[in-house]
Amino acid sequence: MTTVITRTVTYPADGLTMVGHLALPAGDGRRPAVLIGPEGPGLNDFQRRRADALAELGYVALAFDLHGGRWFTDPEEMLARVTPLLADPDRMREIGHAALDVVRAEPRTDPARIAAIGYGTGGAIALELGRDGADLRAIGTVNALTTGRPGEAARIRCPVWAGVGSEDPIMPPAQRDAFAAEMQAAGVDWRLVVYGGALHAFHHPPVDQKVVPGVGHHPKHARRAWQDIVALLTECLPVTE
Repeated sequence: MTTVITRTVTYPADGLTMVGHLALPAGDGRRPAVLIGPEGPGLNDFQRRRADALAELGYVALAFDLHGGRWFTDPEEMLARVTPLLADPDRMREIGHAALDVVRAEPRTDPARIAAIGYGTGGAIALELGRDGADLRAIGTVNALTTGRPGEAARIRCPVWAGVGSEDPIMPPAQRDAFAAEMQAAGVDWRLVVYGGALHAFHHPPVDQKVVPGVGHHPKHARRAWQDIVALLTECLPVTE
């Protein structure tokens, strides 16, 4: 098995001390890097393992933090923090750029080859980095069909891939249409995959927290969505020795 080195990294953002998870691939040369944004409850071991899996594929991977080391088990507490965050593109960009600065500062990172992927709130942050003109090679999101301020999607400089469940009540057909219209009007190289029968957060295994209507795991589509994201990275950010 490929040797992966991991470490915790702390950095300031949004008035908090963020606690991210950095995973480095084997070797000592520079490699392309990937930011991984977690869903609304925050960074947990599931997304840390995503970073480790990407490092095994040869990427420098940073699973970034949203809430200063907290992971919310109470949906109401989570929404109290996430709802105003999602309504404030500048705050989302601050969180995203802080993580981007951390991964760029890593000596193993090739700073010209960085991608951002994200789930839910983390995906919205990845999209806002793109709308802010960040130098990214790819953006991949799951359950994050957010739309931005008028005209700013034209700043996106890379392909965008988005996945969503067909039965997701938080990202309904009208939201899909608005996202598609924004990307198309901006001339973005975009793709949208709708996973039939899947709910919101279909990619995430069940966890010990209150059940939220409209949220549910779909193991088959979760595997497919991960494969689709890896394919995006392979296309836009190939690992070369």
